[in-house]
Amino acid sequence: MIFTKRKFLQLDLCQQHKKCAELLRRSYDLVLQNQPCSFEVYQQWLSWMNLLPFESNALKSLADRYHWHLIQAGQSLKEHNLLPSIRTGDRIARSDYLPIAIYLDNVRSAYNVGSILRTCEALRLGSVYFSSHTPTHENEKVARTAMGAAGLVPCRCVSSLNELPRPIIALDTSDDAIPLYDFIFPSSFTLVLGNEEYGISDDSLKLADILLEIPLLGMKNSINVACAFAIAGAQIRQQIFQRR
Repeated sequence: MIFTKRKFLQLDLCQQHKKCAELLRRSYDLVLQNQPCSFEVYQQWLSWMNLLPFESNALKSLADRYHWHLIQAGQSLKEHNLLPSIRTGDRIARSDYLPIAIYLDNVRSAYNVGSILRTCEALRLGSVYFSSHTPTHENEKVARTAMGAAGLVPCRCVSSLNELPRPIIALDTSDDAIPLYDFIFPSSFTLVLGNEEYGISDDSLKLADILLEIPLLGMKNSINVACAFAIAGAQIRQQIFQRR
């Protein structure tokens, strides 16, 4: 794409911006592939347009600049995409499940259970155990919310926490709880998640060896149980990665 100054300035302003966008698109692809890329031509065009030099070749800056030129050219951003595409399909699992038990203590919402199963599968956190009042992986709403994860996560029903491995770690809110981010998780344990309204049952708390809470800064005392599990799960996985 070579222009003399005279030929470039014969283009109307919208066309000039469109040509700049096309040039940046090619430059972006080169940077993305770690190939040599010169911005000399682009800088020259900017000077012909009486615009300031462009100082950055970072991918995000190039993408923003690309879309800025398209706006100036009057083109719809819906027709263009520059940043790398988002992966949406499933893939082959890259890890076995951890030797962790996740016990759902009277978690009644099928949507929360499904979300917990999906997070458990995504992070390969362990096996899920259902108390008697918790909808299982065979529940239609659970399966729909889990989006295929319900059939991938090891699951079963249990009648008591005593059937699961120690230590038993309860995740709830308490002034006596250890902050999640200060706790070092053992290699194997049982994580207990409680009811959406009442938290972990008294019977389960009596069996707990450790009480953890997620430090919160807002006015609300707690967050959704599925969200809490996702936060705790990410912390568990981070510690596993750091030990390797």
